[in-house]
Amino acid sequence: MFELAIIGAWAEFAVRWLHVVTAMAWIGSSFYFIALDLGLNRNIPGPADGEEWQVHGGGFYHIQKYLVAPERMPEHLVWFKWESYMTWLSGFTLMVLVYYLGSEFYLIDPEVMALAPWQAIGISLASLAFGWLVYDQICKRFVNSNQTLVMIALFVVLVGMSYFYTSVFTGRAALIHLGAWTATIMSANVFMIIIPNQKIVVADLKAGRKPDPKYGKIAKQRSTHNNYLTLPVIFLMLSNHYPLAFATEYTWIIASLVFLMGVTIRHYFNSNHARTGNPTWTWAVTAVIFIVIMWLSVAPALRDPEEVAALPPSVQRFAMAEDFPEVYDTVTGRCSMCHAEYPAYPGINWAPHGLRLETEAEVARAARVIYLQSGRAHAMPPANLSWMEPEERALIVRWYQGVTEG
Repeated sequence: MFELAIIGAWAEFAVRWLHVVTAMAWIGSSFYFIALDLGLNRNIPGPADGEEWQVHGGGFYHIQKYLVAPERMPEHLVWFKWESYMTWLSGFTLMVLVYYLGSEFYLIDPEVMALAPWQAIGISLASLAFGWLVYDQICKRFVNSNQTLVMIALFVVLVGMSYFYTSVFTGRAALIHLGAWTATIMSANVFMIIIPNQKIVVADLKAGRKPDPKYGKIAKQRSTHNNYLTLPVIFLMLSNHYPLAFATEYTWIIASLVFLMGVTIRHYFNSNHARTGNPTWTWAVTAVIFIVIMWLSVAPALRDPEEVAALPPSVQRFAMAEDFPEVYDTVTGRCSMCHAEYPAYPGINWAPHGLRLETEAEVARAARVIYLQSGRAHAMPPANLSWMEPEERALIVRWYQGVTEG
């Protein structure tokens, strides 16, 4: 009853749920502390770098910040790190479940680059490590430089990675990988820089030494970068639900512009929190960038129909199955009015989730999705608008199970 496909689908759901929950916790604490730091009253005399009174939930909170460290180690110290670690671990697990185990459907596009699964997965892993190494070196070498120039240099690297990913993977995988690449940098900032620096300061306090302020400065630099990268990462992680974002010729430009929107939005809120102004112009800039993205999204990628012979052997099996002609007729008759380059169903302007089911190769590549969505579940067609019969659903189940269990 619970074969591998069903277990895998529920595992993806569970891990995705965990990923969203931990990301909410990380983003919430990150945004809160950035806003708190920028809004501190620094005109109050005393050893603290700043303080603030806040009210929430029926109580008042008196918060003080010490630029380097307090005079002595407090008895109870709360560390904010596990939110970051669990967000990355759950996100990477989700990538393994969806994009590595489903590489032939979600990760590899032979029209972009013909890769074996192990090659695509290797490129994915290597790119995540490469991103951290390049970013870390830029930050270390220019920690005392103008940070605006550092951000510009990082943006150039991001644009390069956007182009690289769209030149190697499917459009959907390219945007998810750019988000994962950025999230890896953010989490590594916490794991490799911010927490270790804070531990050095704590060790100095326990030993009675005066902590070096450079560790706080370095941690602040990385924390600020994380603050500006958060919103683009969320956009990229949501992008797999919107083909207009990932299924165009200009996906890499769209992804690059998303990072600019992240900067303009955060600049507005950071300026407000710091009480340095109310730069409403940032919303106009954000709107213009978003309109440009919308304009770029309507230029679809030009592709030739994929032939069955070009598919990996593990996918070809679905097209070579004895009952595939009947399955193909069922799918094209019940699903292809929406899942097409030019959908015929009223109100559908593009293939949902960028999934086309017009050619034999496209149907074979989507075998697992068709099986789960139309065979085991009745999610597709939505509300059964195309009248898929129970016998046709049973046919899809027999076809998929016959190939995977045969």
